[in-house]
Amino acid sequence: MPVDLFLNGLQQGLILAIIAYGIMIPFRFLDFADLTADGAYPLGGAVCALCLSSGVSPIAAIPCSMLCSGLMGVCTALIHLKFRVPFMLAGIILSTMAYSVNLRIMGKPNLALFDCGGLLDAHVAGNILVMVAFLAGCVIPFSVFLRTDFGLRFRAIGLNPRLLQQQGVNIGKYTVFGLFAAGALFGLAGSLMVQLQSYMDVGIGVGILIHGLASLMIGEAIVGNATLNRQLAAPLLGALVYQQVQGLALSMGLAPSDLKFFTGGMVLLVLALRKAEGGRLE
Repeated sequence: MPVDLFLNGLQQGLILAIIAYGIMIPFRFLDFADLTADGAYPLGGAVCALCLSSGVSPIAAIPCSMLCSGLMGVCTALIHLKFRVPFMLAGIILSTMAYSVNLRIMGKPNLALFDCGGLLDAHVAGNILVMVAFLAGCVIPFSVFLRTDFGLRFRAIGLNPRLLQQQGVNIGKYTVFGLFAAGALFGLAGSLMVQLQSYMDVGIGVGILIHGLASLMIGEAIVGNATLNRQLAAPLLGALVYQQVQGLALSMGLAPSDLKFFTGGMVLLVLALRKAEGGRLE
């Protein structure tokens, strides 16, 4: 594999890892399928693009993106809790609505940001260090949080919500918090991707949920998810492996237009292997 393809895959893999961590929160800790990523990720990118084109600092653009995408996650939770809409349907509805919102934010389907500057530049080593810093700034505090009393109850929601309800725990509060955290991670990933590419397209979120879920499952297939440390290591390891496998496939002659088919095939393969091993597929 060419070095430049490897380094590009490493950068993309670190951003994908952030998405995989966001997907892990509802899928593993809250035990439900949330599809908000397809809308929250491009929303974060659109907000970042608007900030950069308006002269806002690249650093300040990131929390703006995280806040907006996090609030989208809160909306998904409230739609489910208040109107009893299934999580999957709520995520689909909001992701569809977010497409129009993103067009309004950007003013057009795509926006070039080459003259706006950004936190990430052409120096690959510096980009990797910045992404690792952001990733560590999210994962380390989250790891500490999961070991607190609040975090232990948060982790227990996906395991036995009825027991928590019997003990008087407000499940809705934890659900809103979890989806806000997941949405904020999607917004962070979208913001970093826009700054890495110096370009924003309204369609960047298409299929991002599958990429993140594939990364999560690949990581869990490698290290498992029996302990908290393994659960936290799986998204990062899976995302890096996933991106390098894609880079290897491209270097061997696979057309870029075939990558989505390739991605779907990888997900099906991992599901089949886990099914054969008696693993959990939810």
